[in-house]
Amino acid sequence: MQAAAAPRLRPLFGGALSAVLPSNITDISELREIPDNQEVFAHPHTDQSLIVELLEYQGQVADQDAARFHFEDIAGSNKAQGPGAFVVGNAEAIAKGSVSLLECSSAWMLRGTQSVSKFNEEARNTVSIHLGLFRLPQFSTDILMTFNDPLSISPDSSSSMTSDSSSRGGAEEARREPWTEEDFQRALLTLTLHNPGLFG
Repeated sequence: MQAAAAPRLRPLFGGALSAVLPSNITDISELREIPDNQEVFAHPHTDQSLIVELLEYQGQVADQDAARFHFEDIAGSNKAQGPGAFVVGNAEAIAKGSVSLLECSSAWMLRGTQSVSKFNEEARNTVSIHLGLFRLPQFSTDILMTFNDPLSISPDSSSSMTSDSSSRGGAEEARREPWTEEDFQRALLTLTLHNPGLFG
């Protein structure tokens, strides 16, 4: 019998894109309103999340700097400002031959950490952020895929309630398995465009 966490192909943005995602995901749009330019998924038992975002192409930013540009933009949204609030590594180019999104002019990956508070709480959690960026200048679009993987959760954060690690048997245990960097890379490399009309 197949484990519950086996990855599967998932349509995104009404089928205009698709990617292979872990099967143990909660589609956040079923719980609350999500902006039209985002697909947001959460792990049902950890505080991990995976976001696919369509953003305006930043033509003024060189390809090798664009992933860092978007990382710092996310840090601003997360209010991860000030000394030590975020640490960012160097962007690495992803070989064109290894991605399924053939329309991109270049693809980049970057890792970093941010000190993030949830729902404007005082408590801050340290989150490892894996970011993948596809540049599509012909569609005036940057596609961003972000994997948020908490490293430490403050006991005062509402996130500490969701990170329950009690074990169950079989399929339920597979659902509780945290996502890995390999899961993120699989999603990134399998992202495929089916309908360019998505970009208007």
